[in-house]
Amino acid sequence: MAKSKVAVLKVKPESILTDIERLCSLAGMEAAMDKGATTILKDNISWHYPFPGANTTPWQLEGTIQALQHSGFNDISCVQNKTVVTDAFKGEDLNNYVPLFKKYNIPVLFNFKDEDMKWIEYRPKARLHVLHDIFPEGILIPDYFLGKNIVHLPTVKCHIYTTTTGAMKNAFGGLLNTKRHYTHSWIHRTLVDLLAIQKEIHSGLFAIMDGTTAGNGPGPRTMFPVIKDYMLASDDQVAIDAVAAKMMGFDPLSLEFINVAHEDGLGVGDPRDIEIVGDDISNESWGFSVGDNGASMVGDFMWFGPMKKFQKLFFHTPLVNVFIFGSEFYHDYYRWPRKDRQTFEKWKEETHWGRLFAAYERGESERIISQSAAASPAQ
Repeated sequence: MAKSKVAVLKVKPESILTDIERLCSLAGMEAAMDKGATTILKDNISWHYPFPGANTTPWQLEGTIQALQHSGFNDISCVQNKTVVTDAFKGEDLNNYVPLFKKYNIPVLFNFKDEDMKWIEYRPKARLHVLHDIFPEGILIPDYFLGKNIVHLPTVKCHIYTTTTGAMKNAFGGLLNTKRHYTHSWIHRTLVDLLAIQKEIHSGLFAIMDGTTAGNGPGPRTMFPVIKDYMLASDDQVAIDAVAAKMMGFDPLSLEFINVAHEDGLGVGDPRDIEIVGDDISNESWGFSVGDNGASMVGDFMWFGPMKKFQKLFFHTPLVNVFIFGSEFYHDYYRWPRKDRQTFEKWKEETHWGRLFAAYERGESERIISQSAAASPAQ
């Protein structure tokens, strides 16, 4: 298999927008996508609350928009999705995306609104691992995605069910409808199937991953934020996830979704066959570990443990609402007010990325980001 390229840069708040533009250039963004096609921005809202490391950062979004526009990708939109535990409208507001959409005239569409897009049956050409069995009535995808570029905007973080999460997992919310919880017991191979579908339907694929504050512990929400000052980019979704996993301290090929995608030829998961451009990361191995929280222990028991065989009873019937309520209560009414909001406020006050986030909240990010980075007008 030919080598893939992943760009990795050590970045700073005061130069972040120009850093991201350089990152995209190093990773070959222009050649990876069709300038004549619409480019979808697929941000990552793992939790509508702005917990550090969980969600696409405002500078990641703004830097990506600027890099695209300066490279001649002028037809740009953003597609949002909802999950059983996240509110897309609350998430784009609390994470400071809305002013950026207005500033750069980026239309926002929602894959759960009929007026924005329809869900249509798609018959993949690739041999799928699990999706045909999970959705025997047919695989549905949003019609809006067909023939368009997509840029994924994940963060560097752990995940309770996949160990790490990144570019491949970022397709999950956009490309599967609200029944995607059916797939959790087969989540690794679901991600591989989704990548195969993406390669068929999109005119170009690219990912820009934010590791300015990385998420250690039981992600993608209840984590321990760690300042790392890195960002990554690649047109190979498998390779960028493999490099991020290795930086976190995991063996990429030990992760099923990376290993199977590598074996299927959907990308390169072996770090020995990935060319790193930008900064030297040969000594980066952060010793991250996943662990458990209250919600993940229930999930492990229901999706991967002895109750797995009763999945259709619990998750394909109205009983699923009990688990949705439990997850929402745990995250929004227990974790956030009792612990995670304090972590967020401390991060905002004591770290350079937190202070930049606070500046975005006030509409004053240009005071931190150098004028040379912010001077280019929106096209």
